[in-house]
Amino acid sequence: MILRPLSKAFKPPSTSDAACILLVAVFVPLTYIFHVTVVMPELHVVGGLWYTLVWLAALFVLFNITSNLLACMLVDTTIKKEILKPPLEPELLRQWHMCDACQALVPPRTWHCDVCDVCIIKRDHHCRFSGCCIGHHNYRYFFYFLVYMCIGAGFVVINASIYLWYLHADYYWRPYTVIALFVPALSFTLFASWENFYLFLYELNILAFGISLLMLIYHFPIFKRGAVMKQRNSTKHDLGLRANAEMVLGKRMHLTWLSPFLRSDLPHDGINWIPGSKAE
Repeated sequence: MILRPLSKAFKPPSTSDAACILLVAVFVPLTYIFHVTVVMPELHVVGGLWYTLVWLAALFVLFNITSNLLACMLVDTTIKKEILKPPLEPELLRQWHMCDACQALVPPRTWHCDVCDVCIIKRDHHCRFSGCCIGHHNYRYFFYFLVYMCIGAGFVVINASIYLWYLHADYYWRPYTVIALFVPALSFTLFASWENFYLFLYELNILAFGISLLMLIYHFPIFKRGAVMKQRNSTKHDLGLRANAEMVLGKRMHLTWLSPFLRSDLPHDGINWIPGSKAE
């Protein structure tokens, strides 16, 4: 695994990337604090068994959201990570193509990203929330970022719904709440309060859950076929569900859900692809 220089990893290539990264960097820890310090004490006895178990689970999810996002940003999956040597075999060499922007001969399934301004090995797409492209070497971390964002946001929405609409129904069940939900900026301007802030975090978690769930639904058929977004309908590199999953998550894929720091080597170098073959 080769890491990108910190100066590039933490320097978003566009303003929209910077805004999305800032949103996640602020939203995720604030949600954790809101859930642990405001919601959980009203649902469980502080220091009790359920409180401790839920707190540990929340900590585990928080760790995986942030660490998988960081790994996604840091792991280099560009053609600059190593010196690429075109193969000598004519059959493999025919699959390589010239990138005019990079002025380089690049492998199959490698495409140029106009935002990152570099070719990405087995490029899937450019992710605004990580400020980098998702490719062969960092797809695992992107996948688990989505999974844990969906789990974490969904869990917060369920618990916060009980907190807002049941335990504090006397405050939130009123017409003003509709304005606060649909026009949060106006509600903060007219009446800034912690209650409105909790409602805003609740709304952000609904959005986070919905977006991450939709992205998982969208990407799963592509993942299942061993394809990438540019060739989403292709079965050219489909090796079967297990082999396709291993191609993304690595040889120890059954353990990768625990942590992005757990080593799981990929079975392919991402360079020379033979359709329907697990060639190295």
